[in-house]
Amino acid sequence: MLNPNSIKKPVAKEMKKFEGYFGSVMKSKVPLLGIITNYIYRRKGKQIRPLIVFLTSAINGGITQSTYVAASMIELLHTATLIHDDVVDEAYERRGSFSINALWRSKIAVLVGDFLLSKGLLIAVENDEFELLKHMSKAVKEMSEGELMQIERSRKMDIDEETYFEIIRKKTATLIASCAINGAQAANASPEQLENMYKFGENLGIAFQIKDDIFDYEPQGIIGKPTGNDIKENKLTLPIIYALTRVGKAEQVKIRSLLRKSKHSAKAVDEIIQFTRTNGGVEYASEKMHSYAQKSRVILDTYPNSPYKESLNNLIDYIVTRKK
Repeated sequence: MLNPNSIKKPVAKEMKKFEGYFGSVMKSKVPLLGIITNYIYRRKGKQIRPLIVFLTSAINGGITQSTYVAASMIELLHTATLIHDDVVDEAYERRGSFSINALWRSKIAVLVGDFLLSKGLLIAVENDEFELLKHMSKAVKEMSEGELMQIERSRKMDIDEETYFEIIRKKTATLIASCAINGAQAANASPEQLENMYKFGENLGIAFQIKDDIFDYEPQGIIGKPTGNDIKENKLTLPIIYALTRVGKAEQVKIRSLLRKSKHSAKAVDEIIQFTRTNGGVEYASEKMHSYAQKSRVILDTYPNSPYKESLNNLIDYIVTRKK
């Protein structure tokens, strides 16, 4: 079974060095911030995003000091957005541990997220990495737009497939695309390579988000959030968007009514999950996920064989087959 530890083997030494580098970047002289950032650092996740930075840097010419800066920027940004997301969603658990807002309240969590985001900006400026900063700033803008689009359209419950893909491109894929283009930028890649890496990351990010959305319709919760969590938040994702196109108006009205009740009704959630699976929503979403994953593979095929290319292909496989 593929896992991030096996995928990172070609860059394992550099990733180990990155851990120390990233830990030093997060430090603060403010005691409370020091306690909280240490808590975050000790509970870091799979580090998929910095791994993409190192692998795309390696495949495009080699790992440089700029690669460490790029990976740190991305990880700081990603961590900041997770903290802010937990505040917005009033989530009290993250990766099996208490979230920052659960332990220190929302006001402090927002400020910690702001601190991490500012550190990401500063590390770019202090190292004169303005191209990296440009790519990251674009990602921040698009992620914010994507989240707001989803909130607005979820309230109206009128998200169609085209809108769904625009939302996930902005809120998820743009950050993974930023990882890939910044990895290539750190290796002084050509304009053509930069464009290819952005597309590689964007397609991979879309596949990643579709996989996350499919988890919500699994019979049992097998990731770090309960089954039906998106349903309870009235988020229309690809499985249910497709399922709704397979039925008549009366059935659509019934399901939308159930969605409005789902926050307080486990029975409504179960009915929506069953409806979506019965009408081919999960199967359709899975086909789309594999289609975008294949687009990423096609881009990798333009590169010569290497351990880094193999790991990136394995990463694609991991993303579409993961269980959490």
